[in-house]
Amino acid sequence: MKIGALTEVFPGENRVAMTPDSAVQLVKLGHVCVVQAGAGAKAGFSDAAYAAVGVEVLADAAAVVAAADVLVKVRGPEKAEAEALREGQTLISFFWPAQNPDLLETVKSRGATAIAMDMVPRISRAQKMDALSSMANIAGYRSVIEAANNFGRFLTGQVTAAGKVPPAKVLIVGAGVAGLAATGTAVSLGAIVHAFDVRPEVAEQIESMGANFVFLDFAEQAQDGAATGGYAAPSSPEFREAQLKKFRELAPEMDIVITTALIPGRPAPKLWLEDMVAAMKPGSVVVDLAAERGGNCDLTVPDQKVVSPNGVKIVGYTDFPSRMATQASTLYSTNIRHMLTDLTPKKDGVIFHNMEDDVIRGATVAHQGAVTYPPPPPKVAAIAAQKPKEKVKELTAEEKRAQETAAFKAQTRNQVAMLVIGGGLILLAGLFAPASFMSHFIVFVLSVYVGVQVIWNVSHSLHTPLMAVTNAISSIIILGALMQIGSGSWLVVVLAALSVFMAGINIFGGFMVTRRMLAMFQKS
Repeated sequence: MKIGALTEVFPGENRVAMTPDSAVQLVKLGHVCVVQAGAGAKAGFSDAAYAAVGVEVLADAAAVVAAADVLVKVRGPEKAEAEALREGQTLISFFWPAQNPDLLETVKSRGATAIAMDMVPRISRAQKMDALSSMANIAGYRSVIEAANNFGRFLTGQVTAAGKVPPAKVLIVGAGVAGLAATGTAVSLGAIVHAFDVRPEVAEQIESMGANFVFLDFAEQAQDGAATGGYAAPSSPEFREAQLKKFRELAPEMDIVITTALIPGRPAPKLWLEDMVAAMKPGSVVVDLAAERGGNCDLTVPDQKVVSPNGVKIVGYTDFPSRMATQASTLYSTNIRHMLTDLTPKKDGVIFHNMEDDVIRGATVAHQGAVTYPPPPPKVAAIAAQKPKEKVKELTAEEKRAQETAAFKAQTRNQVAMLVIGGGLILLAGLFAPASFMSHFIVFVLSVYVGVQVIWNVSHSLHTPLMAVTNAISSIIILGALMQIGSGSWLVVVLAALSVFMAGINIFGGFMVTRRMLAMFQKS
């Protein structure tokens, strides 16, 4: 069948639903690809690039619609595009059926099939087609870049000759795909990151990325997101008040706030209110990723950047993925290609629309003259229900001091015990071993003790850079062993030979490991 990609007509939309690389993969499924002239230009894909891989470039949208059996787009169809569909033709794009019932009726009346990429069920098998996650990942990354651009100061902390620069404090509201991407980007740029979500199961993910999860002293945060396909569910009024109270406490401290909270089929919840913006420092930034659905912030204006009376910038752009059109088109076209792979099970270029398949059925919103939205629940749960993680209680200053004191005392007791045991062993050895052996044995024991204290008290993250230090220590051991290897005592000769052997393994092995690690960072 012929797969046709149309130029996006929505103002400011730079993405394209088919790239030259994805077209090559579609041809391997037995399909023929056509594209409207200029469709990929804004994303950096020229007509010549399509033609080079065998894609036919057609002059206008009408020619593509007339030629193609399957049309692929990014944005949902405009009214005129929906009315141009013919019976039996398939359209694959974002659709948002709950918000566009009139478009659904138009597609139904035309006898066409519509597959909504925003309706792909969130089950493991469908992750490769999850265009919402692909675009949310880009939006989360880009939101931090936009925030940094508008913040006007470093995100990371620095100590310079001109003075100390404190790191920026960032709050991520909503820890879905976009929130996690924003968290990772902000952490990598050196900011101090706090993240909040109503689903406690994401706390571990947040903390593993080096950020701090914001817990509420409220029982309702123990809900899980399994029943809503990984999305947050609507909260009770009591929980909302506890949530807003926590945000009011955090607002004066935060330099950047990025809001990502969405509830399927509903307007975006208002989470960052006007009084919170007023409490923020002048020059702070709020980036609202939910602007297209009404915004999480009271002051958000879709597609605009506004400045509050106290100098806080509120960024309400709705085209974050489109601002990275090349990357977004590559990911989205791959999602489309995987969808077409499932629709072409025999790889013979023939579409088989299997409505018994959970993924295909879930994404299909109109088929054979009928509206098929909403779909039945998938047979497989979106995510496995997890036991809620026990809420971590924040310690007071007195509790932290008591904890540190107890840890210090325990460590001191362990060290004293080790010294007593070591001293006893040395005493026993001194009673039976010759004096010449004891002088070497004491040096050996002290070396072991110092080595353990030096190596084991170093953070695990520094063990690899420490390789050079251990190599230096091993070199000292080898020199000492070589000086003793000619000794008349057979025991000293054996111990010196073993020292040379083991230290040699450490030196040469250390260099080999270091070389392999350095090779990982070299450009191919």
